[in-house]
Amino acid sequence: MSIEKSRAIPSPHILIIPIPLQGHVNSMLNLAEILCLSGLRVTILLSDYTHDRLLRHASLDSRFSSYTGFRVATISDGLPDDHPRSGSRVVDIVQSLQEVGGLQFRRLMVSTDGMSDGGARPRVSCLIMDGMLSFPIPVAQEMGIPFMHFPTISACGLWPYFCVEEVIDAGELLLRDKNEDKLTFWKRKEMDLMVTNVPGMEKVLRRRDLPSFFRVEDVNNAGLQSIIAQIKRTRQAIGLILNTFEDLEGPILDQIDKHNANQNLYSIGPLHLHLKELLKAKGKESSHHSSSLWKENDDCIAWLDSQLPNSVIYVSFGSVATLTRDELLEFWYGLVNSGKKFLWVVRADSIAGDGIGNEIPVELEEGTKLRGLMVEWVPQELVLSHKSVGAFFTHSGWNSTLESIVIGVPMLCWPYFADQMVNSRFVSEVWKIGLDVKDTCDRLLIERMVREVMEVKRDELLEKARGMANMANKAICEGGSSHLNLNRLIQFLKSGASSKL
Repeated sequence: MSIEKSRAIPSPHILIIPIPLQGHVNSMLNLAEILCLSGLRVTILLSDYTHDRLLRHASLDSRFSSYTGFRVATISDGLPDDHPRSGSRVVDIVQSLQEVGGLQFRRLMVSTDGMSDGGARPRVSCLIMDGMLSFPIPVAQEMGIPFMHFPTISACGLWPYFCVEEVIDAGELLLRDKNEDKLTFWKRKEMDLMVTNVPGMEKVLRRRDLPSFFRVEDVNNAGLQSIIAQIKRTRQAIGLILNTFEDLEGPILDQIDKHNANQNLYSIGPLHLHLKELLKAKGKESSHHSSSLWKENDDCIAWLDSQLPNSVIYVSFGSVATLTRDELLEFWYGLVNSGKKFLWVVRADSIAGDGIGNEIPVELEEGTKLRGLMVEWVPQELVLSHKSVGAFFTHSGWNSTLESIVIGVPMLCWPYFADQMVNSRFVSEVWKIGLDVKDTCDRLLIERMVREVMEVKRDELLEKARGMANMANKAICEGGSSHLNLNRLIQFLKSGASSKL
């Protein structure tokens, strides 16, 4: 083929569809920029609500301004603007999209001739969508567009979903009595029984470590059955992309690869680190670009600057978790009584009910003035990499976990829901780079665990964390596993993924 003819062939056009939640959007935007850097055209389909918040609080436009092949399309998530989109109500987003997304997606694809806009760019050649979304599949299949799945969670968090039917058949799902309160359920001895039907995790996973969506009253629970149906659909995809690396999750990646033998598996993480390395190699600026749905407050950096090295525990339970006032107070007492400095992210919508209220115990107010700082949202990567931060008290979301791993910061884990339950177990028992305090928020335990991660066990955790950080960096460098896997993915997409149908 002549050079002139090869230049006339437009680059493939990839459509990316994230679940409209902070962590999922972060990962998908990182992937979108990596694909743009690799010469691919990219469209990302966002919910109207998410797009609006990104325009108000993030650097979406400036971040992608130099990529002429990038653009944004939007649809409604079907929820009113005042819907909380957090806590237990977060599942409404996926359920609503499943109900209203299909028709909107069909109209969008038809009206734009497969996102080609009448020939201004090529039609979509491959769709990359979040692991728990299925509404685009019928339209993609009708239009002959192949699709890949990118569950933006860990391999260890994903694998139990693939095994859920075996876990149910073995009777290893711990069913909750409909009249049983959360605290009683947490304290049941059966929660610490090992799960033996998730291959590769037989000596690690307890029933309490299974994804929170498995905590149901009946195996016929509509939400659980929906998850089972979604997982089955993932096997229709021509490929599976994961934001992880082989030195971290190799044995579990092998299990997934054997289970989905008909799919190409690409572990290309940590994505945020991989992106920085690619930008550096291209001579592009890799300064902080926010993808936040909340306004970031960087005033905390000046406060961190005034603290001693490794003296602060950074506390953030992510973008979805909500606490009751009682839970908040238990955490607050634990942090203050630990005697350690703390920087705590408390979102405006993170307290259920009537919020914190006006009656705050005097000892908490005085203890916070002396040793703490509470803010609504922060630039997390900048905070984690600050020299004064000695540990991360986290909800164990996968983005947060990877960010901590990359920087080499030990973790104290309090998972809130979904795959976070599995992540926290692997942090403590497999990778040994942190401690797990799931299913409790007792002030005395929190006080003790904060001291352990910041003082008693700090040296051994830090040694493991720094070793893991080195492995993460090697994975994305030339010749590393994630670097090679990304090259395979790009070649797959450029060679015409449609030919793999």
